[in-house]
Order: sequence, then structure tokens, then C-alpha cells
Amino acid sequence: MTADLAAYRRIGTAGGSLAVSVMGEGPPLLLLHGFPQSRMMWGAVAPMLAARHTLVIPDLPGYGDSDPPADTAAASKRAMAERMVEAMAALGHETFDVAGHDRGGRVAYRMALDHPARVRRLAVLDILPTSDYWAKMDRAFGLKIYHWAFLAQPAPLPETLIGGAADFWLDWTLRSWTASGTLDAFDAAAMDHYRGNFHDPARLKAMCDDYRAGAGIDVEHDLADRATGRRIEAPTLVLWGAGGIAQSAETPLDAWRGWASDVAGGPVAAGHFLPEENPADTGAALARFFA
Repeated sequence: MTADLAAYRRIGTAGGSLAVSVMGEGPPLLLLHGFPQSRMMWGAVAPMLAARHTLVIPDLPGYGDSDPPADTAAASKRAMAERMVEAMAALGHETFDVAGHDRGGRVAYRMALDHPARVRRLAVLDILPTSDYWAKMDRAFGLKIYHWAFLAQPAPLPETLIGGAADFWLDWTLRSWTASGTLDAFDAAAMDHYRGNFHDPARLKAMCDDYRAGAGIDVEHDLADRATGRRIEAPTLVLWGAGGIAQSAETPLDAWRGWASDVAGGPVAAGHFLPEENPADTGAALARFFA
């Protein structure tokens, strides 16, 4: 069963409005998507969580149907996390659990660091902390995630080049990060939503600004936390694809134990896109952790 996440409401924040799908009943759980996707990526996992949780599933700023950030600084994970906290408060949720995949995972762990009184439990899917990725950018890993440096180039270089063959670049990227090397895992409606990002110049720029922030201000925020010894205190679940991106750099549990005080987790039989390639195991792991 797949949840219909096409319907959404708009939640106003200081940085612009967010498109948010809400479903389920119970304690609030915020689900954050990654690149190059939208809230639609949670469609197969949401029904497994909605029976016990009120799910809040937004598009990140500049993705899907949410307003783009004003500039690169507004695309920082700190700024995005603040917008998510503001939106959750507007919905009546002062404290909540959060799970994030890919870029959404970076917003989620930044939220846990910056707003520890808000985040009860944290799950991160197929990522390592941003500064760790850059520090480990050797030849093999640089080839694996070349897009980090490409998308972070000054405007309008990457958005112009991608815009010239948007569907090709998106499809190639999605396929290359799956375990099967195909698009079979992706729902047709979700794919239409993802392609919408890549045919809108404002959203294409916003996605590049996300990565520009990831190459600059986000690293600065991470390094400042390491320098002061600030850690994630919320219990943290780390999931990664057995054939995904995070495991190719370092054992993810070892990396996250350097950042968080209470860490558990393990691999899922998938590539990078755990919630779509293996929703059954991903949903079950999240359901156990957030129960």
C-alpha cells in the first residue's frame, strides 16, 4: 500500500511557506526527504507508521511544492531546520521525533544539535555528517559523490548544464544510486513530482544552493560543534543501504558515535533510496525505533 501524499497544506514560516502532507494519529513524527526527490519518497513507508504516529511530511525549501530559499545562506541546514521547527510548532507540535533521508537527514541532525529540547528521537538514513564526507573525499569517494562538488559550483553553471538535459540527468542519477541500477523502485507519481523540480529553474537553483551551503556554511556549523564538543543527545537510529553511499566512506555507526551519545542501527538491503527500494525493512526498522 502506498500513501497518497499529493494532497498538502501550506504552512507559513519566516523563510517562506512549506508544502506539508499530514496523516495518521499519535505522537508527531517528522519525515524529511532527500535529493533529488520530494515528500513523495515516503509514500510506501508512511502507511507503516501512520497507525501510531501523526506524520508530518514536508517538502524541503525549494523542493517539490515548498517556496525556495532566498539565497545560499537560507539553504543552510540550520536555516532549513529552523523552518521545520517553526512549521511543527504551527501544527501544535513543540516536541517531536524526526527521520531524514539524504539532505533531509542533514536537516534532521542539524535540528537535533540546534534544537535539542524539540527533538525526542532522531533517525538518519544513508548519510554521514556533512563535514565527515568532505574530510573523506578521496579519489574513490569523490567519484562516487561527484555531484557534491558539481552542484556546489557558482551559479548558474550546474543548474544551466542540468537544465539542458533535465530528465536524463535525474534518471541517470536515480538509477546510479540504486542497488538494481534501474528506476523500478520509484512510483510513477513520485517520479513526476521529482521531474517537476528539474523543469523549474527556481527549484533547480534552490537544489544547487542546498549543495552550495553544504560545501560552505554547513561545514562551518559542523566544525564549530566539534570544536565545542556539542553532541546529539537524542537517541539516534542510523540506517544505511548495504549498497548505498554512506557505507562506501566509513562504517556509519562508527562515524555517528563521534557525534551522538546514543547510537544504534544497521544496514538495509538496498542502494541509497532505502524507503523506496526496501520499504518493508525500512518501515519496520523505523516503526520499532519510534514505537
